[in-house]
Amino acid sequence: MADFPSHIHIHEEGPREGFQIEPGPISTDDKIRFIEALAQTGLREVQAVSFVNPQRVPSMADAETVAHRLRPFEGVQYTAVWLNLRGLERALTTPLHVPGRLQISASEPFSISNTGKNTEQTLVEQRQVIAYCLAHHIPIESAIVMTAFGCNLAGHIAPALVLQRIEQLMGVLQEHGLTLPYLRLADTVGWANPNAVTRLIGAVRERWPDLRLGLHLHDTRGTGLANAYAGLSMGVDRFDSSCAGLGGCPFAGHQGAAGNICTEDLVFMCEEMGIHTGVDLEALIACAHMAEAIVGHPLPGKLMRGGSLSRYQHPGGSHA
Repeated sequence: MADFPSHIHIHEEGPREGFQIEPGPISTDDKIRFIEALAQTGLREVQAVSFVNPQRVPSMADAETVAHRLRPFEGVQYTAVWLNLRGLERALTTPLHVPGRLQISASEPFSISNTGKNTEQTLVEQRQVIAYCLAHHIPIESAIVMTAFGCNLAGHIAPALVLQRIEQLMGVLQEHGLTLPYLRLADTVGWANPNAVTRLIGAVRERWPDLRLGLHLHDTRGTGLANAYAGLSMGVDRFDSSCAGLGGCPFAGHQGAAGNICTEDLVFMCEEMGIHTGVDLEALIACAHMAEAIVGHPLPGKLMRGGSLSRYQHPGGSHA
């Protein structure tokens, strides 16, 4: 029987996930304008930039500038991606919210493509991250397993391999007397389907029943929102998403690697189901149109085309 949550937390990743893959230059001013607009929709967490090698991801060369210029809004955290200690050190020089986060890929070929490190080397680096965080009093808040459902470079990923990767991360934490409060399972390149989502969540919960789970879902092959529904039916209450469906992974080995599930589409589905998001849907739709104007090409979000149902559901609304 489905166990839907009463509310969900959304981590908006559009500015980072989206702008990192755009071929054309996007101005710092446009990035800031979009991020600040998102921060005024009711979203509580907006991923603004990534601190990565600008030679590999040139669109993030202005990460520090963006981070320092963002206006704060009450109740909103601006976050960032970093892939190694150098990135973490850069992030800590900014006003962004920078907790300790661990990461590993279920797919070793993807790990090498994404970070230049295999699994063994990744675990060594995670130990270094933990030691750094402990020395600087930075709490380890979460971990992510990338390519948890499949990989264009390695093929199908069995749940047993994902459990092994989680076990490896848990072991590294235990070496330092730490536990993991929150784990994100990432369908980095869009291999998941609803059955795979429920199967993997079930396997993880059977092994670690108290571990809080979140989903990072891509819509590469059109199953993103269905996969989110499957996660919701299992009680998952934390989702990464991307306004207007911005983005994709530049190291996926696939030119059509679509971005995260679309934020406004997810919000619409949840609110229609009675699952609270705390987001102003009309304001979020306006952000989606802003994003499309900034990148200068159509984006895949559905609600930005069809609109919400509010004007039809409330008396006196326009039916144009």
